Amino acid sequence: MFPDSTSSVRAEPELPSVVTARAAASREGIDPWRAPDVSSGKGQADENFPVGSVLFAREMRAHVHAYYDFARFSDDVTDSDRLSPEEKVARLDAMEAIVRGGAQAPDRKDARSAARVREMLLRTGLPFEVATDLLIAFREDAVKSRYASQAELTRYCRYSANPVGRFLLGLHGESERTFAASDALCTSLQILNHLQDCKQDLLQLQRSYVPEDMLAAEGLTVEAVLGDVTTPALRRVFDRMLDETDRLNAISVGLLHRVRDRRMRMYCAAVVKLAHLLAAHLRAGDPLAGRVALTKADFARAALAALKNWKD
Repeated sequence: MFPDSTSSVRAEPELPSVVTARAAASREGIDPWRAPDVSSGKGQADENFPVGSVLFAREMRAHVHAYYDFARFSDDVTDSDRLSPEEKVARLDAMEAIVRGGAQAPDRKDARSAARVREMLLRTGLPFEVATDLLIAFREDAVKSRYASQAELTRYCRYSANPVGRFLLGLHGESERTFAASDALCTSLQILNHLQDCKQDLLQLQRSYVPEDMLAAEGLTVEAVLGDVTTPALRRVFDRMLDETDRLNAISVGLLHRVRDRRMRMYCAAVVKLAHLLAAHLRAGDPLAGRVALTKADFARAALAALKNWKD
């Protein structure tokens, strides 16, 4: 059985800068819904790891889609260049209020996604925090653009990525015994995605998730990722980050021994395999010269890994 909300991933207060932005929004009387829809139009095809996997039972897929849509619309709010940080925090707070039942959803896409995820959580009995903990990371993105250390980045991943794994596991009736391996996998995937997109994140969003202390140790700043090729010094930084993902990927293999639901175990096997393959590609490739991505052959290997876990 999935734990109640007292066992959610939330354990730390939000950043002071989020609290400051929230206070400013309140002081200025910002209407969270006054700005237009900011949907990016992205879909599941834009993601590395499809969340609407055919490995999920048919009755589960609508729940997964509701969760994905909520995460996507929340992310669109955070990434919008049409909203101020204060407006972003206010909008995300308003979405959380809808999820928790403290407000009605106006007739707009992002609000409706919050209402749908509330309905799904009530129907499945999962805690609100598997959705609202994501908003901690999205609010952080609205006000924070640099990460001083791996510890700071790991904390961010705790909210930006780990709730996704816990949601899927809870949806399939898995126990807390699976959480440590799931958290490792989700954090690894998030870091790998940051490495893939390090140049685009800085150019388009003015954000860098490469730990500044690692860069400083090599005499670099975050602007080092704007080059056309990865320098030897920056390569060492990337390799240190990949050392961490390799450690996390090794832990994630534990999912294959702890997940009881057959379909979920197969899904985990596929994603664990993809995480290992993407880490290897980033170790050998250059994310500044071009996007380092998974290939059709990689997805075939992941499918084979899933089939190997078809067992009772």
